[in-house]
Amino acid sequence: MSRDHVQSAERPTDDGAAPPSDTEAPFLDLLARGATADAYEQPLLRARAEGRPAERIAALEHAKLLALRVRAELEGRRRREAELSALFETAHDLAGLRDVDAVLQAIVQRARSLLGTDVAYLSLNDPARGDTYMRVTEGSVAARFQQLRLGMGEGLGGLVAQTARPYVTDDYFRDERFRHTTSIDAGVRDEGLVAILGVPLMLGPHVIGVLFAADRRARVFEREQIALLGSFAALAAAAIDTANLLTETRSALADLERANEIIKDRSGVIERASDVHDRLAELVLRGGGVHDVAAAVSEVLDGTVEFTEAEAAPADALKASRAEGHAVPHRDDWIAAVTAGGELLGALVLRGHPGLDPVDQRTLERAAMVTSLLLLARRSAAEAEQRVRGELLDDLLDARDRDPRLLRDRAARLGADLDATHVVLAARLDAAAPDADHEADARRRLWSAASHLAATRQGLAAARDGGTVLLLPLAPGDTATDLARRTARHLGTAVHEPVTVGASAPVAHPAADPEALVAAYEEGRRCLDALRLLGRAGDGAAAEDFGFLGLLLAGDRDIGGFVERTIGQVVAYDARRGTDLVRTLDAYYACGMSPARTKDALHVHVNTVAQRLERVGRLLGDDWQSPARALEIQLALRLHRLAGPAPS
Repeated sequence: MSRDHVQSAERPTDDGAAPPSDTEAPFLDLLARGATADAYEQPLLRARAEGRPAERIAALEHAKLLALRVRAELEGRRRREAELSALFETAHDLAGLRDVDAVLQAIVQRARSLLGTDVAYLSLNDPARGDTYMRVTEGSVAARFQQLRLGMGEGLGGLVAQTARPYVTDDYFRDERFRHTTSIDAGVRDEGLVAILGVPLMLGPHVIGVLFAADRRARVFEREQIALLGSFAALAAAAIDTANLLTETRSALADLERANEIIKDRSGVIERASDVHDRLAELVLRGGGVHDVAAAVSEVLDGTVEFTEAEAAPADALKASRAEGHAVPHRDDWIAAVTAGGELLGALVLRGHPGLDPVDQRTLERAAMVTSLLLLARRSAAEAEQRVRGELLDDLLDARDRDPRLLRDRAARLGADLDATHVVLAARLDAAAPDADHEADARRRLWSAASHLAATRQGLAAARDGGTVLLLPLAPGDTATDLARRTARHLGTAVHEPVTVGASAPVAHPAADPEALVAAYEEGRRCLDALRLLGRAGDGAAAEDFGFLGLLLAGDRDIGGFVERTIGQVVAYDARRGTDLVRTLDAYYACGMSPARTKDALHVHVNTVAQRLERVGRLLGDDWQSPARALEIQLALRLHRLAGPAPS
């Protein structure tokens, strides 16, 4: 890099911040303009065409990769914001439902846009004719496809309707899981569809239709996309259900004039339900939480509504609510399961309200649906932060040529200070899993618990080498051993299984010394393996806890510390008194721990040897001749001899 370039990179701007270098500037400009990914190759192409030096090309390549990662992160966040915004807008549309066709059209349009598919469509069952018909399509160009009517159980939609579960195919015509028919295949072929995802529209235990997203090319739909389409399907079913309710009400008004008072009461309840939908939508749009939803519904239903975890709710009532898709009574309470994409997230419980009219019951059910959206949003944000923390720790351990300043900046945005002293901890589950699925699930739970601990302790965590690695700051007065043991207890409690944790020695300025950080990780892993070999599963320790084994485990080999801890008192006694206890110990072990042979080697009386050994025992403790202590003492004597001055 030229001197002018260095000076330009280090010269502060008017506001005190360093301006971007000419290596970074073109990519910052591309980020600011929202350029396509292909455009990020242009600065490199120009540099090569101009014959710039290799280091300049390498710097541009590095800057390009960083810029593309920032661009991908920004696009991911924009996509998640767009998904949540669309769900909230759709919920708001449902709250103020006037035209069910318009709401269904909006749902299909938003599903197509957010999943990025070529086509999205919605089919409804026709009980009168015993088949299924296309209700709404978006992006379709084939007339025959738009007018399809399917027999019950035919096609991919028939499989979804039969099982009440989402199904996806990445190649429709090669998929033999469902029954192909000439009419359906002809319509799909006219439309040119290849990959299709279908999710059921459920009213209670009944499938009333299917919401589809499809592409004209092979594609794999991810789990988050399936869950997102399932949320839209729930909103579509709610729109149809609400429309049916309005239709029933209007029919009752027309046919039962003599029941005018009953109709007025019912209309008032419906207005109250519409009001609560508006309030819930407003609450979601302004960033409310799960307990805010419970408080709003408590006020409307004139009772106490609480959100509880699935384990705390009555099991039988929760199971029934989840299966039926409705709130169910339980003694004096009502239970509404909170689900998303088939996953049970918890329950809304209305306390002390044994009597509940159907509309209030549906209000509780709508609140459960809004609660599931909020929980999904919160989970999505938490998972995004966990991924970012894990990626930063992976970069610290793997990409050792990264700019320390950029690493510190990324850590600061996550609340971590890489200039502080940290400890690297390697954690692993010790319970044997019955199969690969259970093992993978246990590892995910360990990573999730470690990520939460890292976020609350201003640290980092990542899944690595079949376990989890954490980088946690070391508080003043704390030790690596204490931190390892606390971490093992915390993670074990969180995942309900023993978790073993090996810790490194403290590492100062981890961003500035990547080699030391990598060595610390290896040291933590060796400590972890030593704990497991010693039968200390579920415990935590650092290299310093293993005596002379710590010399084999520690990355920095603290030989002086080991010698001092083992025979330091004997060495100090010789220095103060001018005695020969160290030489006597050496000879004693060399002579097979025989005082008689030792006195010949030292040319002294056997009583002198006995007196010296008695003094050693008082200095080192009564167990100094036990096999374990003897091994450590002999190793310390040899290291002391090797560390002494060379003979003249």
